[in-house]
Amino acid sequence: MEDAAISSCQSILGYTFEDPTLLHKALTHSSVATTRLESNERLEFLGDAVLGLVICERLYRTQARATEGQLTQVKSVVVSRATCAAVADETGLTEAMRLGRGFALSDVPPSMAAGLLESVIGAIYLDGGLEPARAFILKTMERHMDAVLANQYSLNYKSILQQYAQREWNCTPEYEMLDEKGPDHAKAFEIGVFCNGRRYPSAWGSNKKQAEQLAARAALLEVGAVDPEKEEDARG
Repeated sequence: MEDAAISSCQSILGYTFEDPTLLHKALTHSSVATTRLESNERLEFLGDAVLGLVICERLYRTQARATEGQLTQVKSVVVSRATCAAVADETGLTEAMRLGRGFALSDVPPSMAAGLLESVIGAIYLDGGLEPARAFILKTMERHMDAVLANQYSLNYKSILQQYAQREWNCTPEYEMLDEKGPDHAKAFEIGVFCNGRRYPSAWGSNKKQAEQLAARAALLEVGAVDPEKEEDARG
């Protein structure tokens, strides 16, 4: 990568690398790398662990009254692929990614953008240690964490199910309206969840969003990913 591009990216990060080749590798997707070892995949693996550590530590230190279940729920959203992709886009990192033919910087899939952020975190950690990695993570992700702590997502069953499904089965849940009943001013909707080749119990709601949330909760209960007692804790 050209020195000017490296300099521009370091400006975005607010961190200057002692070894710029680490940043170059962090920005290199496997589609353009000569070998997999020259891509950012190993850095992504490391960065994921560093990100999890920093977020868990911050939650532990600042949320003294939160239960383990509440902390886990918040952390799962903050370090999710969706949040990481959003941060990569917000910081401008996605535009600096090195991609092969068939990919456009204007249409980078969220999974690739999320992997990019984790790779950059891994690169900063290797180059400067935990403190600069921590500073970058908190600078770019703290507002997302605050949003979760403000209960915007704490009991969002669709979000929880999506993260669970992607982590455990590498798939995304699909929602399908199965039935509706009642007059126009008081309709009820039945929604079913399909994922990993399996149909989970459907749920009824007074609107489609509510039915989807309840269907996601039913699926989570069936696979044992939601503890009703911890749900009560999360509601406060």
